[in-house]
Amino acid sequence: MTKLSLITTQLQSHLIKAMKEADTIYFVVSFIQKSGAQMITSHLKRASERGAEIKILVGDYLYITNPEALRQLLNELPEAEIRLFESKGRSFHPKAYLFRYETACQTFIGSSNLSKSALTTGIEWNVHTELRVDAPFFEHVVDQFLHLFFHEQTVPLNTLTLEQYKRKYVVANAIYNLSSAVEADDFSTDMPTIISEEMITDYHLSPRPAQQLALDALQAMREEQYDKALVIMATGLGKTYLAAFFARSFKRVLFIAHREQLLHQAKQSFTNVFPNDEMSIFDGNHKEKNGRFVFASIFTLSAHYHLQQFDKDAFDLIVIDEFHHATATSYERVLQYFQPDFLLGITATPDRLDNQDVYALCDGNVAISIHFIDAIRQGWLSPFHYIGVRDPIDYTTIEWRANRYDESQLLAAQLQEDYAMTALHEWEHHKQKRTIAFCSSVAQALTMSQYFNESGYRTVALHGDSTIAERRQMIERLHLGKLDAIFTVNLFNEGVDIPLVDTLLFLRPTESLAVFTQQIGRGLRLAEGKSHCVIIDLIGNYRKADLKLAVFSQDETIPTSFVASDFHLPSDCHIEFDTEVIDLLQMLRTKRSPRKQRALDALQQLRLELGETPTYLQFHLKADVDSKIVREQFKTYPQFLGYAQLLNEIERQTLTKFEQWFHTLTTTKMTKSYKLIVVLAMLQRGENNWYKRITLQEIAPFFHRYLMAKNYRWQTDLSDKQGKALQHYNEQKIVQLLKQMPIRAWTNSYQNAKLEGAFFSFSLQPTEEEMSILFDWTYQICEYRLHTYFERKSKISF
Repeated sequence: MTKLSLITTQLQSHLIKAMKEADTIYFVVSFIQKSGAQMITSHLKRASERGAEIKILVGDYLYITNPEALRQLLNELPEAEIRLFESKGRSFHPKAYLFRYETACQTFIGSSNLSKSALTTGIEWNVHTELRVDAPFFEHVVDQFLHLFFHEQTVPLNTLTLEQYKRKYVVANAIYNLSSAVEADDFSTDMPTIISEEMITDYHLSPRPAQQLALDALQAMREEQYDKALVIMATGLGKTYLAAFFARSFKRVLFIAHREQLLHQAKQSFTNVFPNDEMSIFDGNHKEKNGRFVFASIFTLSAHYHLQQFDKDAFDLIVIDEFHHATATSYERVLQYFQPDFLLGITATPDRLDNQDVYALCDGNVAISIHFIDAIRQGWLSPFHYIGVRDPIDYTTIEWRANRYDESQLLAAQLQEDYAMTALHEWEHHKQKRTIAFCSSVAQALTMSQYFNESGYRTVALHGDSTIAERRQMIERLHLGKLDAIFTVNLFNEGVDIPLVDTLLFLRPTESLAVFTQQIGRGLRLAEGKSHCVIIDLIGNYRKADLKLAVFSQDETIPTSFVASDFHLPSDCHIEFDTEVIDLLQMLRTKRSPRKQRALDALQQLRLELGETPTYLQFHLKADVDSKIVREQFKTYPQFLGYAQLLNEIERQTLTKFEQWFHTLTTTKMTKSYKLIVVLAMLQRGENNWYKRITLQEIAPFFHRYLMAKNYRWQTDLSDKQGKALQHYNEQKIVQLLKQMPIRAWTNSYQNAKLEGAFFSFSLQPTEEEMSILFDWTYQICEYRLHTYFERKSKISF
């Protein structure tokens, strides 16, 4: 069944008819006006109410999109996923409307944006297709939509991002006459390309030492009845092969990644371990789903229609690779749907540096963590010589926008000749034979490559627009020594291994510590004739210039004197800084409240992503800083929110009145979790009564249920002789334990904790208007402290 037609007028009637029964509705438009929103919102609302999956992507190009139209979508479609594409001046012109039904699908692709004129009597051309439900063309269009929907330049539409857009809209419309703006060339996205670079290394079909350690740790967790775990292994130790070896004891396996390149490489690795088993790819271009091993793109799989193609219990093992990259909602949707026997997360990124979603999804169960410093000590990875040299750019003159430097201003500074001269000079002085240079932009990569070539070297620039053939050819040439360097932009962060690379050149300010860690890993592969990897890093007065050095410290602390001995490196590793760089780093570390500013930046960015002020636990799991900074710099989370000027008058009053309580709750010692479980049990009674008198007999059932609800909890706090006696509910024994341990600890450490006869209470006495605030902040601190307690206690490091 294939129908094709051209629609030149009254598109809205076709869209309204399509929305009536569609199970999946995806819209992408350059802009939306109030008139367009008014025409479609009620129909989308009815579709949402009957359970249709709705995703809408709108552009901000030239600030034509009306913020009130966005507000209408946001208010009336709470279940829909709506995102705003931040074009940053680049033209953005897609207009497509996609619908899927039980047995068919439709597309409307053409020129109509969401405005009354475009949907009714304007001069528009839209091609309509009606196809069978699994038509390859439709699947390809959906795949392209999902890649664009989750593009790094998109942000979720919420009250905060809407207000941010509205401010820009008002400024732009005061300057430009947008009604006469002419739309420019067609938009071409930087879509991920399927790459199949051959791994220039030998395959090992039996576990290496690091893999065997991880396998042993995973097996121990299974024997202890854990059903999910995270493995953190440095780049180069073979995470994908580890997953394949672990999969031997499972009948059917789903491997999920965020990039097609990783899927195809994982499929090859699994094929080498299981040469006789069927492998399937499930992504935008392939919908294979019957193999023993299915390798799926998270963007494709998370779509409601695609999830429904699998039974909930189709897989007994799910492996998620590098899932700190993708949006949490996509993974949560998939993991809430499937019911595997075991969930395995694998990543090379240290869990305390960036986004914590992957850690939370595994309930904090870390089977093993092998830092690349550990791996170097064991001889599994190459040693390194890190050299920090002075970046000549003054970053204080470049505007910081949201979470990165202004791209045009940064590029202008990077294209100055003194910058290129510094990079070339330092590279010539320290380089070895084969170099990967990491750049901020395509223009910078092309310019630097040309500058190096004019100085007599053999270099190329590779980026998202480079063809697959070009990439393969240039990687091979570098491997064979026919190139001196490859300048790249976001291509070699993961999934490509060239073991003979012995020099890394960083020509960009570090914005993501996770990316910095992965890029360092590109040079640490072992190879014959390679003694070490040289890392040349241009360090300027940019944000995180000092923070990035935490990647060289296993306890993730940042030295203060920046001498080699502070880092406690293996004997064959070296780290050195130019004198100017040491002065700069010390200045950054001692300037007024640098850590406070980082915390505020992280909080603001997370508020924009969530659309609301994050809870304490959300800040821990998702913010781009270590949550320990809250206690170290602000004492308590409510005080942090106060410092960020996010509190109203009654909240400030509550904070002042109960500051001691919040501080006590935040800092009270926890040799076990019992004290905070008592508070959590009391909180179950609601905001009006939680702090009032309660008997230990009332606390006992919740206390037992909480500890027994998760394997890692009772394994952590009920595994000793006394605890084992409590694994089966016994009120008398639990009441005795409560009285001897947490209750006594509370009454000894906090003057307002009272045990009077059979009753325990906290003498807090909030007013009626303070009750909900006191309750909420108490719950947030309690939730955070219990999570981090078990996260720390159950973590197994190499």
